[in-house]
Amino acid sequence: MIKAMKLVSVAAMTMVVMGMAAQVPDVFAKGNLLAWCIVPFDSAHRGPVERARMLKKLGLTRFVYDWRDNDIPTFDQELDALAAEGIKLQGFWLTSGLHPEAEKNTGIVLGLLKRRKVQTEIWYLFTPPKTFTELSQEEKISQASTAVRSLAVEAEKIGCKVGLYNHGGWFGEPENQLAILAQVRMPNTGMIYNFHHGREQIDRFAQFFPRIMPRLLAVNLNGMQEGAPMILNIGEGTRELEMLRVVRASGYRGPVGLLNHRADRDAEEGLRANMEGLRKLLVQLDDKAALKTY
Repeated sequence: MIKAMKLVSVAAMTMVVMGMAAQVPDVFAKGNLLAWCIVPFDSAHRGPVERARMLKKLGLTRFVYDWRDNDIPTFDQELDALAAEGIKLQGFWLTSGLHPEAEKNTGIVLGLLKRRKVQTEIWYLFTPPKTFTELSQEEKISQASTAVRSLAVEAEKIGCKVGLYNHGGWFGEPENQLAILAQVRMPNTGMIYNFHHGREQIDRFAQFFPRIMPRLLAVNLNGMQEGAPMILNIGEGTRELEMLRVVRASGYRGPVGLLNHRADRDAEEGLRANMEGLRKLLVQLDDKAALKTY
């Protein structure tokens, strides 16, 4: 009797584990992709409705909004267009200095999300003052942490997360971002890792990626090659394949971003080229599960 109960228990646990595994998407599956850098980076100059329709046409169901000041009047239209096409607003771009709570754009963005009851991620870039370089490492972490915590507290009130965005410089170093998050100690904070802003980190990527993986909200892909232009299509570089292997082996299953990031190119063309480049690399990775989704 006891033996039979143990067998039932083991079988039940196995079914639970298998069920959980089935719900975890392949990290490079098409449904796990998001579109990034397609608002100011679009030679077609699409508006909200045209942009949402373009994403649906490509089969991309997630989008992060990289707006500029001239886009503020159409914020509501953007949300309406995304909803109409079934596109999830995965994140909303925001940058600030030492006191985000006092900056106009912070109030505009958080006010919009609160009014529209949108729970999403704030992709946040901290821009330090000119005197920042004169500070000690401890002082830098303290100042950056104060800014991040201030934003995270307000974001938490409306059910949003804050992801630290690596954009080069001191704030773009993964070890510094981990130190900031450790000091902030808020559950609604994490990291966004961009391949294109980590070109100087390629050689140590395999060492630090497992450390940042538990805090990652998204990873944005790009072609990677030393000495090449910053923006390359996926598959045009010499190093991104090995980096994709690291991402896949790490167990990361969060969203994966494709970008255009070229103002001289149609955003649809850029997203399509990167999707195709990723698909070709998936063949080399022998990622059959992901390939079935393309």
